[in-house]
Amino acid sequence: MIDIAQEMPWLAQAWSAVQQRLAQDRLPHALLIVGERGVGKREWAQAVAGLLLCASPANLETGAAVACGHCKQCELMAADSHPDLRVYAPVKSRMVKVDQIRALSSFAVASPQVAHHKVVIVDRADQLNINAANALLKTLEEPLADVTLLLLQESGRPVLPTIRSRCQALTIPLPTAEQAGQWLAGKASTLDEGSQPSTELLARSLILAGNAPRLALEYAVGDFLTLRDNAFNAFRQFMKGQMPVGEAAKAFKALGLEDTLWLFESWAVDLARVGAGGEVSDPDAADMLGYLARSNPAWRAHELLDRVKESRTAAVYNASPELEASQLLIAWRDLMPRKRQAS
Repeated sequence: MIDIAQEMPWLAQAWSAVQQRLAQDRLPHALLIVGERGVGKREWAQAVAGLLLCASPANLETGAAVACGHCKQCELMAADSHPDLRVYAPVKSRMVKVDQIRALSSFAVASPQVAHHKVVIVDRADQLNINAANALLKTLEEPLADVTLLLLQESGRPVLPTIRSRCQALTIPLPTAEQAGQWLAGKASTLDEGSQPSTELLARSLILAGNAPRLALEYAVGDFLTLRDNAFNAFRQFMKGQMPVGEAAKAFKALGLEDTLWLFESWAVDLARVGAGGEVSDPDAADMLGYLARSNPAWRAHELLDRVKESRTAAVYNASPELEASQLLIAWRDLMPRKRQAS
């Protein structure tokens, strides 16, 4: 079986930590894996699950263990049908709900079906609603020897301190530009010839994804870039007073709430960077953000970030993407010098 650290080298440190702890028989019952969106946390967790469920892992005593790839457990993992692995993710990209965690708790106390161990992946632990978080806490407080929990957390998204304190944390860094580019090009080359993105599209996707390779691949093969460009053009026109807020918000509605909030958040972070003398991650927005940074105190960028956090909280209650986009657009428009806001 391919070592995940060979396929995705930036995962090597976190992967090695698990290998070493497994060899020393001191792997914790719960790991909190922290990393940027699209950096490969889910792939890492799947690889760890495969290693823990494998009947005869290779190199176990040396601290460099990998799943064998040919036992019954590995075959079930390869078919995505292993009964002793459960994955719980947000419902409709919103929250992990309490019913899911109750199912997790029932799974945890049951005996393994075909392996000697069970693995639970919670993707993402930062999107547990309060009832789900409290239910998970009960499972974390009463660890079972035959269960390992892998909780995935997106960087910058909070996890309850009571949950964090009961896990050992591992951080997955972003890859270097060279690592990300090589991985992305390799994945793109496996696509059907007619659907392979151009080199230029891959490069732009990687820039806009902040060097997160999995996210860049989604951008390159999906419709995000087109929707993002439409939203950005509407944003610019609205900021110049050339488009009403309702019409501009429709362009963001097409993106969906999660991508809308991520886009506004990334621009706010870039605004803070520019204000501090740094470079933007979104080159298309450089001129506009530079102008706004020169016209506003640094705290305005952090105020925008707080507004995005408020919108994320509202998302739990099925907030309207169009309404949230409208409110954020108005907050951005307040950064324009008054003489430019006349419409």
